Amino acid sequence: MGRYFGTDGIRGIVGETLSEEFAERLGAAAGRVIAAAARRKVTLLVGRDTRPSGPMLEAALVRGLCASGADVIRAEILPTPGVAYATCALGLDAGAVISASHNPSEYNGIKFFDGRGFKLADEIEAAIEAELEAPHPGATLRGEVSTDSAIARYERHLLSLAEQGLVGRRIVLDCAYGAAHDVAPRVFEAMGAQVIALNAEASGDEINAGCGALHPEAMARAVVAHRAHLGLAFDGDADRVIFSDERGRIVDGDQVLAMCAADRVSRDALPGKVVVGTQVSNLGLEIALREMGCALARARVGDRYVLEEMQRRGAVMGGEPSGHTIFLDHATTGDGLLTAIVVCNLMRRQGKSLSALAVMERVPQTCINVAVERRADLSADPVIVEAIQSASRALGERGRLVVRPSGTEPVVRVMVEGLDLALVQQVAEGIAQTIQARCA
Repeated sequence: MGRYFGTDGIRGIVGETLSEEFAERLGAAAGRVIAAAARRKVTLLVGRDTRPSGPMLEAALVRGLCASGADVIRAEILPTPGVAYATCALGLDAGAVISASHNPSEYNGIKFFDGRGFKLADEIEAAIEAELEAPHPGATLRGEVSTDSAIARYERHLLSLAEQGLVGRRIVLDCAYGAAHDVAPRVFEAMGAQVIALNAEASGDEINAGCGALHPEAMARAVVAHRAHLGLAFDGDADRVIFSDERGRIVDGDQVLAMCAADRVSRDALPGKVVVGTQVSNLGLEIALREMGCALARARVGDRYVLEEMQRRGAVMGGEPSGHTIFLDHATTGDGLLTAIVVCNLMRRQGKSLSALAVMERVPQTCINVAVERRADLSADPVIVEAIQSASRALGERGRLVVRPSGTEPVVRVMVEGLDLALVQQVAEGIAQTIQARCA
C-alpha cells in the first residue's frame, strides 16, 4: 500500500484525513496520470453513495479532474459495481466512485477503475501519488461536465442476468441506507418478487449503522417475521451482500462460494476447478471444495487481491466471507446485487430453498478487531511475534490463525479457527490483548 491508497482506494474521516482540498488535488493528479497513459484527452465517470459528504467531495473531485483537462460524466448515486460496469459499457477511460463502502458515515473514500472496469493497477496508483506531491501551477477549468443515467444501464445489465422470474417469492432487502436504496428494490420487483425493503432511504448519515451486510441480524429476523423465502443485506456501496435463508440463518460469502461452486461443477462450468478465497476464508470452505474435487486458492485479504489471484489462475469465481463475491464471467468487481441474482437463479434452476443448497459446514471461527492508534508493524514487535508463534503451537494442525492490520481502518484483525471452539476463543483473546497492550 502507498501513502494514500490502501487496499480499496483512498479512505479516511472527512475533515481530517480526507478534505475537499485533497479531493480536488487528487482529481487533478488522477486526470493528468490517466491522460498521460492514454496520450489523449480522457473522459471519466464519477458516482457516489449516499453519505452527506458525498456531494462536497464529488464537486471537488470533478473540479480537479476538469482542471487536468478531463471531461467528466456525473452518475450521481450509483453502487460501486455500477460505476465499474458503466465505465466499461460507455467506453470511457476511467471511473471514480466516492464511497467508504462498509465504514460509518463519518468516513468517505475515493477509488478509481480503469476503462475495463477493473481497479487501477498498483503502478498507476503509485503514479497518482507521485503526481499528488509534485508542485503544479493553478489551472483554468478546461474539461466539460455532463450527466448520464448510468443507473438505468446498470439495472438493465442486472436484469439481463436473471434467468427466471421471482413471481411468488418474498424477499427482504436491507439496503443499509446506501447506494442500493432504490436500485435494489426496483430490480427485484422487476423480477416479480414481493419486496420487503428495510433501510431503503438515502439517509447517508445512517449508512451501515446497525444494518446492512455488517449487521444482518435484523434482516434475518424480518425474513422469519414475513415468512420470506430469502433475505439480502447490502453494504453502503452495494459491492457485497450477506444472505439469510428462509429459516432466518445467516449465509455468508464463504457459504455462497461453496454452493455456487457445487452448481458450476455439476454443469462443468468451473474452469480449472479452482475457487479463490482469502487468508480468512473458513476452513469449512476448503473442505467442501475438496470434496467436490476442487481447490481453494487463498489470496491476501481484499477483493483486489482476490481478483489478481483469479486472473493469475484463470479462475472465474472468488470472494471473501464478508460478502464480496466476484464472478469474472459477469463482472469485473464484487457486486452484491449481481451475486444475489446468481443465487436466485440457482434456487430457481434447482427448485430448492437456500437452506437446501447448503454444502458447507463452517469450522468454529473467531474474529476480533483490535483498535490501534497507529498502523502497526506487527513483525517488528518481538512480544507480539512470540504471542502469535505461541498461539500457532497451541493450535497445532487442528487450527489456523491470521493476524493482519486492516487496509481500510485503524484496526488489527485477529482471526482464529479450529475444531476446538474453546481453544479458538482463548487463543484469539490472548493475541488481541497482547496487541492492545502493545499498540494502543
